[in-house]
Amino acid sequence: MQADSALGGSRKALEALAPDGEAGQWSEVQVQGLRVPCWERAFWTARQRQAHSLHEISYRACYKPQLPRCFIEALTAPDDRVLDPFGGRGTTGLEAALLGRRVASNDANPLSALLLAPRLDPPDPEAVAERLGAIPWRTTEHDGLDLSMFYHPDTEGALRALRAWFLAREASGDLDAVDAWIRMVATNRLTGHSPGFFSVYTLPPNQATSPKSQQAINAKRNQTPPFRDVPSLILRKTRQLLKDLAAEDRARLRETGATAHLSTGDAANLQGIPEASVALTVTSPPFLDVVQYAADNWLRCWFNGLDADALGTRLTVPGSLGAWTQAMGGVFRELARVTRSGGHVAFEVGEVRKGTIRLEETILPLGLAVGFEPLGVLVNRQVFTKTAHIWGVDNNARGTNSNRIALFRKP
Repeated sequence: MQADSALGGSRKALEALAPDGEAGQWSEVQVQGLRVPCWERAFWTARQRQAHSLHEISYRACYKPQLPRCFIEALTAPDDRVLDPFGGRGTTGLEAALLGRRVASNDANPLSALLLAPRLDPPDPEAVAERLGAIPWRTTEHDGLDLSMFYHPDTEGALRALRAWFLAREASGDLDAVDAWIRMVATNRLTGHSPGFFSVYTLPPNQATSPKSQQAINAKRNQTPPFRDVPSLILRKTRQLLKDLAAEDRARLRETGATAHLSTGDAANLQGIPEASVALTVTSPPFLDVVQYAADNWLRCWFNGLDADALGTRLTVPGSLGAWTQAMGGVFRELARVTRSGGHVAFEVGEVRKGTIRLEETILPLGLAVGFEPLGVLVNRQVFTKTAHIWGVDNNARGTNSNRIALFRKP
């Protein structure tokens, strides 16, 4: 199948992204009279840990690093700027930095920059161990928030001391790269379902349940929070994150991280990113009302001194397709401004509401309306994910287990 028009894309443009010969399945999407090709196959490995160890932190609804790598390697050159306007945990930004590209990453959630920036300037484990030894692990600070359903009293005391350390260092201007790294690691160890986390058994680490729900989990499992050694777990996770970090990786991250543009704000108003400066955008927006980003991050917000209630108003995901479309229209207008001629946008929209809504069919006209050429749609076949197993989600039937990516080029 060949498209009727150059604006409709072509199989050749998509095949260049995966030239290994797997045929896959071809179909088409009709967009304002254009026949846009759609290619379904495995474009990258589905293995859970087939990526650089620095990526191994948790965040809700994040995609695998292999997704941005596929487009970065095929569509950019070293020193090109790669953008993610919905940065999340920083997967696109980190992968771009590891590949020697310039990084621009934005998110409405301030936790995003907090998670990405330290991994663009990782310290040595020895420096982390020394700093952990200097932190006073006792505090009289208590804000009245009951966390006893999550933590052993001694563990909670250590976490409150660590929180107080970071807030004081930040207020005085003394928070440095080692502090930022420890804060990032601790933020990702707050809750989980293994002894590697600070909490008793609870939901997966990319989402924090409410105190009341955790009490119900504890009662059902007949469990009480065990003691966790906070500094030891931070150091252990540090070594895990850095295990793949070669000398050339560290040098590349130091160079790219020094020029990284990390912002917190509206994806439709990317202040600080010059016009026509971006070679490639790889991103994934909030998928309608599937994920409750603010509610999932309430505990991380508390630990980092952020107002979760205020953040919730900024992270509200449109519940109707019309409102979501309007919001994405503004994003595409901004992408048209910052993307250079010949640049690309890979917009991953997953699969929602049991596949009854194909968001790529909404996204393609939005890109076309602001002057992008829709090259096609790629559907990456997925196997079960760890979270999908926990929730009993059938692959490609519920949740966001399929990557559906609309690919555009700016003439």
